[in-house]
Amino acid sequence: MKIVCPNCRSINNVPQKESYAKANCGKCKHSLLDTKPVELTNNSFDEIIVNSEIPVIVDFWAPWCGPCRMMAPNFEKSAKNFPLKALFAKVNTENEQNLGARFGIRSIPTIIVFKNSKEVHRVSGALDENSINSLINKFL
Repeated sequence: MKIVCPNCRSINNVPQKESYAKANCGKCKHSLLDTKPVELTNNSFDEIIVNSEIPVIVDFWAPWCGPCRMMAPNFEKSAKNFPLKALFAKVNTENEQNLGARFGIRSIPTIIVFKNSKEVHRVSGALDENSINSLINKFL
């Protein structure tokens, strides 16, 4: 399966397994098991979405948003449960207003699930860790 390195954005072919002990980027040698959400910008958004064969879970948020700040730790905890099964990413709608407009983000936080380069689901409002995990499991 094709995996985009969150560090250098190069595309890696990784065999699909139930779990991984080790998986490093062929170019930068960064661990592909690093689950910290990737910050997406207008320049990197399409490249990540199009080249990822695993679901990409995108949190549209803003620094001034209280519910966004409350949900952020839950989003990061959930990411740890899905190494090489889903890629977690964040879009700061203050800095990337064009992405917010492109996807019709009317309230934040909004999570959009992309699979095979297409939006397959969206939910608005802060979610707890279990709700995020349940949402992701539907698309694996």
